[in-house]
Amino acid sequence: MADTYAPEQACKDARERLERKGITVRAFAAQHEIHESTVYAVLNGQKKCLRGEAHRAAVLLGIKEGTVAQ
Repeated sequence: MADTYAPEQACKDARERLERKGITVRAFAAQHEIHESTVYAVLNGQKKCLRGEAHRAAVLLGIKEGTVAQ
């Protein structure tokens, strides 16, 4: 079975993008109405990001390609 977790480098790049923009994880989560703990789990590679809030966070963070219902 294929590894479905986000690649470590993609997570690192997403953290760096937030840092460059001066956005905290808390602010990102609040802005997009996502639980802060979910954003941290996605950034740490602890979620598969296949569906739901984790998928939405991964797409918005640029970790994976996909669409997000607004």
